Amino acid sequence: MSMRATVNESTCVGCGLCADTCPAVFEMADGTAKVIVDTVAIGDADDCRKAAENCPVEAITIDE
Repeated sequence: MSMRATVNESTCVGCGLCADTCPAVFEMADGTAKVIVDTVAIGDADDCRKAAENCPVEAITIDE
């Protein structure tokens, strides 16, 4: 099983919550969240899901 995360950059408001919650997968660049891995590591999956669930504008999509 592989997990991928994507950020809708036009929806993202740049709050940084995802990067704080799961820095192994997300970083902030130019005021927008970016995904920094192709595939989410198994050990980071729960934090990645939490980041998506907590996104205030639902800009993060998780494909499992």
